[in-house]
Amino acid sequence: MVKRRDIITAAAAVATGAGVLGVVGSKGKPNSQSNAKRSYLSAPNLSQNRREFRMATSWPKDFPGLGQMANYFAKALRDLSDGRLDVKVFAAGELVGALECFDATSTGAADMYHSAEYYWQGKSKGFSFFTTVPNGMTATEIMGWIDHGGGQQLWDKLSENFNIKPFQAGNTGHQMGGWYKREMNTLEDFQGLKMRIPGIGGEVIRRLGGSPVQLAGGEIYQSLQSGAIDATEWVGPWNDIALGFYREAPFYYGPGFHEPGASLAIGTNLDVWNALPASDQAMIKYACAYANHWSLGEYSYRNGLALETLKTDYGVTPRVFSDDITKTVFQIAEDVVADMGSEDASTRAIYESYRTARNAMRGWTEISDGAFIKARQIAMDG
Repeated sequence: MVKRRDIITAAAAVATGAGVLGVVGSKGKPNSQSNAKRSYLSAPNLSQNRREFRMATSWPKDFPGLGQMANYFAKALRDLSDGRLDVKVFAAGELVGALECFDATSTGAADMYHSAEYYWQGKSKGFSFFTTVPNGMTATEIMGWIDHGGGQQLWDKLSENFNIKPFQAGNTGHQMGGWYKREMNTLEDFQGLKMRIPGIGGEVIRRLGGSPVQLAGGEIYQSLQSGAIDATEWVGPWNDIALGFYREAPFYYGPGFHEPGASLAIGTNLDVWNALPASDQAMIKYACAYANHWSLGEYSYRNGLALETLKTDYGVTPRVFSDDITKTVFQIAEDVVADMGSEDASTRAIYESYRTARNAMRGWTEISDGAFIKARQIAMDG
């Protein structure tokens, strides 16, 4: 069982050492209007100031990784509060549909959601930057921007328009470039390619001459099997192996240009948030930081084990895109994100902040993590 003092210690270490989240008290006061329109503030808080939050998520029930992040948050919050603050987590479809949890939280039908912010790009393209964008930030870089480079303030301002208070609460780390039915040796191989890839990454495939296809996770394998699509991206080896993509599309490529460090989020109804005392707000922030830290480490470890299983048990040989493909794809991705970032004033401010922070951290990432990984590979592999 996760102990309350362990979570506090871990959260404090993350906040000071890795820059995930500093606890900042809120001066928000209960809103009389929200008291009137929401029974939440009276009915669930039955005794000893106990509170139960209803959380809608975008993930299948108990799905590895993605489906567990909300549970990590819920358990951490219970342990931090000695059981006084509880969260009832609903899988996709149990309370609302997978892509309806934002609206449910905004209106008060749910108290919280756990999802990926780029799902809300139809409301504002600015939301995509708080999950990931092509040619964007690594997991640690996006934490640096949000927590220390002004990202959280911009995220708060954007989300406030929808009655939401957001936090980082999970990260899958770097994602792979996808599973392909045929070898991808040249840029011409993208011509006519039907690939399951959502959002902004799909626009990059379109500009390469392919056809992006939007599919829910449960539909991907059958679409590969039937020939409806020629390729797919998903997450990484841990989640990919469970869906068996290697059986239909054996060519596994990286790096993934489209999601270099995908951050997941918890959004809280702003009326609910403002009605909480500062101490409860702080515990929610700590629990979000715990879920963020725990999930990134879990993905790093599980992906490593799953990759070895793919290689040794299923004969998958990971491939790297050619320099020509990589250079062109990343150049197109930069143009696509710049176009998206100029859509409106709010998105432009987010894009400029994101780009400035990415470029500021880029040199250090390349000479530290990048150079070390190359050196370790030379030393260990000869």
